[in-house]
Amino acid sequence: MLKFATDTAAPAVLSVMDAIYERRSVRSYLPKTVDRALVRNLLDAAVQAPTAVHEEPWAFVVIQDPGTLKRLSDAALKTLQDREHGVQLPGAGSRHFQLPENVFYDAGTLIVIYGKPLGPFVAADCWLAAENLMLAARAIGLGTCVVGLSVAALNAPEWKKELKVPDGMTAYAPIIVGVPSGDTPATGRREPEVLAWKTGLSV
Repeated sequence: MLKFATDTAAPAVLSVMDAIYERRSVRSYLPKTVDRALVRNLLDAAVQAPTAVHEEPWAFVVIQDPGTLKRLSDAALKTLQDREHGVQLPGAGSRHFQLPENVFYDAGTLIVIYGKPLGPFVAADCWLAAENLMLAARAIGLGTCVVGLSVAALNAPEWKKELKVPDGMTAYAPIIVGVPSGDTPATGRREPEVLAWKTGLSV
């Protein structure tokens, strides 16, 4: 059960299904810092995720310093090309993504999930932890967004050194967290594509 900071009014906690259906990628935030106790609640929720052979390969970096976030955003933008016209993201087909001035959208908190080199399922475990964290945030009224544009910078030697991340660890899921500045419209999803459904029963 999530615990709330004593100086933070506890909103009504959503059910799991409501949190799943109401989660959005939020890219507009109020200038408020997420309370340290709430961040700890989100980390506690993250580590309840499934983990292959109980390796628990995740570790976390939390950045709430505006200067550090700005420098990291600038470093992330420098790793990308053609800023004026947008960049084509891997797997995006013909769609282009217009780069923002700040890849963290001025959110006051960045939580980065790093993975230790413990086996072939580290990335999967870290992303499961990320989903737990994002759903927990939505359940208590916070917004989140995965910022994949920052992964390359976060894995650069100079940033690992600054953030005290061991060389062998890899940044998988950088997630901004904050108080949304307004409603984020829902986006549609296709119906599940079921390739097979074997029941063993004759039709």
